[in-house]
Amino acid sequence: MKLVTFEREGRPVLGAVMGLGNDVVVDLHLAGERFGRAVPGEILSLLEQGDRALDAAREVLEQVDLSDPACHSLGSVRLLAPIPRPPSMRDAYAFRQHVETSRRNRGLGMIPEFDQFPVFYFTNHQAVYGPGDVPVLPLHLERLDFELECAMVVGKGGRNLRADRADEHVFGLMVMNDLSARGLQMEEMKLSLGPAKGKDFGTVLGPWLVTLDELQDRRRSGPQGDRFDLAMTARVNGVQVSTDSLANMTYSFAQILERASYGATLYPGDVIGSGTCGTGCFLELNGSGVTKDQWLSVGDRVELSVERLGTLETRIVREDNHG
Repeated sequence: MKLVTFEREGRPVLGAVMGLGNDVVVDLHLAGERFGRAVPGEILSLLEQGDRALDAAREVLEQVDLSDPACHSLGSVRLLAPIPRPPSMRDAYAFRQHVETSRRNRGLGMIPEFDQFPVFYFTNHQAVYGPGDVPVLPLHLERLDFELECAMVVGKGGRNLRADRADEHVFGLMVMNDLSARGLQMEEMKLSLGPAKGKDFGTVLGPWLVTLDELQDRRRSGPQGDRFDLAMTARVNGVQVSTDSLANMTYSFAQILERASYGATLYPGDVIGSGTCGTGCFLELNGSGVTKDQWLSVGDRVELSVERLGTLETRIVREDNHG
């Protein structure tokens, strides 16, 4: 399934995308009432209720007709992030090419600790955006960058997970744009703490959350967890600037889950990003000479695509209400 959260009467509503062109959104709770199936009205409740709620949602989609009042054209609704307010949000550093190239561009050698364990940081789970506008302030525009990533969502919670079984806790995948204010980020990280203000103003998720059953033909299983052979591309103002594959993650999501859950409990709806893929940001592209001192500006449009997961579109706008 392709699950979405859309806005109706000022509140978030759980939906699913269907139709040959992924152009119809079904209000799962409303449709469930019509067919006698108990489907929650929002995504975190669905995840917390587990297989029972997910099976009910699937039954609804099998029965609903596109002419049903619970169905809306995709263009007529405002999509929010699939999980508008995750219980927590981490971002990993799982693509070796990105780490190695970014360090080399700064005159640094590859850090040996990268090969010892997957690292991550916590980012602001209360500053999540869906497709559309993201407001920024003047300091954010000092070398504002996109980051092409894939995020996984925890389905079944757990603690002290092992990588060889951790994929059982993955609910699905979605596209992630980890917007980064490089000017702020580079200054604050001189203090060996962070990133913080360079990251906490906005992370974009969407357009939908895809359950793993739709990705089985692209799954590459191994003793340290599954990887998915999905093409990743980024376009800025219509020009392609990045390309990679999700299969190139040095660390699998299962390995990241093992690390993240050591001595800490993960909960349904927790979001964990893959980190930037190879070529997946201007920091890397500028340093490699692919682009020349290019950064995002007000009005720029970023389209991040991951095969099977859709295209996440972001437009940079100026925040109006700063003092």
